[in-house]
Amino acid sequence: MAVVGFDLGFQNCYIAVVKSGGIETVANEFTDRCTPAVVSFGPKNRFVGNAAKNQAITNPASTVCNFKRLHGRLFEDAVVQAERANLPYDLAPLCDGRVSAKVVYLEKEHQFTIEQITAMLLTKMKETAEASLQKKVVECVISIPSFFTDSERRSVLDAAKIAGLNCLRLMNDTSAVALSYGIYKQDLPDPEEKPRIVFFVDMGHSAFQVSACAFNKGKLKVLSTAFDPYLGGRDFDQRLVEHFCAEFKSKYKLDVKSRVRALLRLQQECEKLKKLMSSNSTDIPLNIECFMDDKDVSGKMNRAKFEELCADLIERVTVPLVAALEQAQVQLQDINAVEIVGGATRIPAVKAQISKFFRRDVSTTLNADEAVARGCALQCAMLSPAFKVRDFCITDVIPFPISLSWSSEADEAKSCHEIFGKNHPSPSSKVITFHRNKPFVLEAFYSDPGSLPFPEAKIGEYKVQNVQAQDNAEKSKVKVKVQVNASGIMDVTSATMVMRVSAADADGDLGENTIEEVSTQDGLDEADGQVRDKQFKSVIFSTDHSQTQGQMIQQDQQEKERNNAKNAVEENVYFYRHKLEGPYQTFLSTNFFELLNLTETWLYEEGADQDKQTYLHKLAEIHKLGMPVKDRYQESVKRPKLFEQLLSKIQRYSTIMEEYKNGVRWLYNCVLKFSEVCSLLKIFTYFHLEHTSLDQGQPHFCTWLCKMLFTHLQHEISFVLDRMADYDSIVHTFKFANIQTAWFAIITLLAILFKRKQFKKKN
Repeated sequence: MAVVGFDLGFQNCYIAVVKSGGIETVANEFTDRCTPAVVSFGPKNRFVGNAAKNQAITNPASTVCNFKRLHGRLFEDAVVQAERANLPYDLAPLCDGRVSAKVVYLEKEHQFTIEQITAMLLTKMKETAEASLQKKVVECVISIPSFFTDSERRSVLDAAKIAGLNCLRLMNDTSAVALSYGIYKQDLPDPEEKPRIVFFVDMGHSAFQVSACAFNKGKLKVLSTAFDPYLGGRDFDQRLVEHFCAEFKSKYKLDVKSRVRALLRLQQECEKLKKLMSSNSTDIPLNIECFMDDKDVSGKMNRAKFEELCADLIERVTVPLVAALEQAQVQLQDINAVEIVGGATRIPAVKAQISKFFRRDVSTTLNADEAVARGCALQCAMLSPAFKVRDFCITDVIPFPISLSWSSEADEAKSCHEIFGKNHPSPSSKVITFHRNKPFVLEAFYSDPGSLPFPEAKIGEYKVQNVQAQDNAEKSKVKVKVQVNASGIMDVTSATMVMRVSAADADGDLGENTIEEVSTQDGLDEADGQVRDKQFKSVIFSTDHSQTQGQMIQQDQQEKERNNAKNAVEENVYFYRHKLEGPYQTFLSTNFFELLNLTETWLYEEGADQDKQTYLHKLAEIHKLGMPVKDRYQESVKRPKLFEQLLSKIQRYSTIMEEYKNGVRWLYNCVLKFSEVCSLLKIFTYFHLEHTSLDQGQPHFCTWLCKMLFTHLQHEISFVLDRMADYDSIVHTFKFANIQTAWFAIITLLAILFKRKQFKKKN
């Protein structure tokens, strides 16, 4: 079973797997451990990851990026409209009000939901993991920002289902970092001792997150979490973009924002400039050739000027740090370490601000880019039965308070109770007891809408059905279990109605509702009386996009095969053309040379866009004339070596025969070791030789045999040279000389020697 962790970032994604007893970050087909969160749509197929990023400048209107923030949101959402103004592609509403990306795919306009776009990215990441593990990937753990609401979390899970993944858990970014930090620590305090307090600060491309965590041996508890969803590396990039847009407008009279491609190029260059300033405090030039209207532009920036442009952004870093510290209820002197991760924490001013607040040097022991993915892979291994991992308990928190409301039967007014407070431990469950004689509706929502980075505070409505009065017309006790699972998703998991057998067991306060907390693993407490479980159905409105995803994957595969066939034709044309000007020149066919010229011309004209079968037919035509040329060349290379081997064999057998004729006795002694030679005496019936004449005829026979042997081999060699036999003919001749002629001569000689010895014994 494969164990995989996916860091689903705003700009880039990382994949970590459990392999060879450790955690490895997987590289994609571009040998890059980072996969851009970009999906591009073309007239023939899709591009995902690195290939899609290369399409961002040439095909901006159909290249979808920066879509993570759009999960679970409606088109009219203020965040969606703010993002839309800065996106190179267009957004459009669906019939249910959700947001979708409008692109041109297969030369037709399509609208894809954000879940579909994310599923395409997850599918690509899954294929990369499968290529590394050489096994199918189904189960995984996916990272999300800690400030994602219930709707956004469900949207990510839907995307995972479309991609064919079973997401075992959605894990908060900072919690994944804390796990990858703590599980390897051998010096953590014992459970009964004071915990080690560590703050984890993560500033990525689009958001800033902080978590306070307490560590003991085998235990991680998140104390608090705080965030700024609108502060990240791209905000620093945007300050550079605004600066150079104004500079180029006054210096070159160019309106950069009026051209999408020019603006995208400037954004890319500003991001590079920001990274260079992290390690250089001197002036750094910015040069872009043919930027707009065939004009080259240039500028410069240094770290001091950059920090001046971003002064307000740097000040905002402190706000989440203060909130996390206050909610964790710890003092600065109680903090043992501050770990920073995320690409934007490499900005010197950001790092200095964090260090200044905590009054200590920050630690960078974790990989700033890969720590989240590694933590997700560890969590997946802990949840998988196929791996044995050190026991490590993780207790996360609920970032926003959750309340539950219901209608009171007395006055039909709404009753409201906060069931999970801010930073309440997660996962967690609570059981609420109601006294009802008919079905009722529960409504879950976030208690503090002002703190939400999401416009809709409502989580959902849950209707408890099949509720009825008891036999004595009294209200029934209904126990409703409410749960926030490990993925941070709130749900009403069960509703149980208790029917009392005896009226004496009835409670006196039937009109009172009670709330009790239960552990995550425990179920409902047993109640006196007869318990009837009423089935509770969750109604979910969703669209199954798996079939569409499968069709697009099939289309991509067909286009890949078509391109491979086209590339094979082009590759063979260049291969044979290069060889024909070199070693293949003497074996060239005039027809073949003409075919190569015609095929090359065809490839760049009418053959530029043909189907797979057409390219395969062209490839077969090239092979039909090219393979004989290649074979003739191979024959010319191998023939001299084989000819030398053939002559060497002739020389060897000639030496053996001459040595015997000259009276070498070792060959005679060897005959005694071959008793099976007796069966070869039948050979002499072929020559019609008498036993008495063997001794006298032996020298003459050997001379005759050698003469016949050399005559036959010379005839074969002459045939090879005169007819220019191919490689197979030479091999056949060589085998014949080895097996039939040579061994026939040797066995015959051994038989003669054996019979000679027998003849002398008789006399």
